[in-house]
Amino acid sequence: MPLHARFFLFLGALSAAASVALGAAAAHTLAERATAFQAWFHTALQYHQFHALGLLIAGLVAARLPASRWIIAAGTLMVLGTLLFSGNLYLRSLADFHALHALIPFGGGAFILAWLALAIGVLKK
Repeated sequence: MPLHARFFLFLGALSAAASVALGAAAAHTLAERATAFQAWFHTALQYHQFHALGLLIAGLVAARLPASRWIIAAGTLMVLGTLLFSGNLYLRSLADFHALHALIPFGGGAFILAWLALAIGVLKK
């Protein structure tokens, strides 16, 4: 199995585990926090979980198809999107840290580009 396939599968599994742990922790700690904090966390968690599965898909596709820059780009963009989008929303909800909030749309854009790169990569192979 190619190294990039193993890497995306590893990160996808690790990301999924982290999202479950964060969700469980939040269920116990955010109950007393303001509604906005809960909404930010819920959105971060939802996108985090969805794109953890996307990373697993990118890893499986990379394992089955010959090396493709499109598939590698898809996995890389999913990691970047998770950090910029979910990571920033986690910081806002858990630490009340807003300094990097301008990066959130770039994370969303990375998610969109990741899925488009995955689609192109599958079509080209």
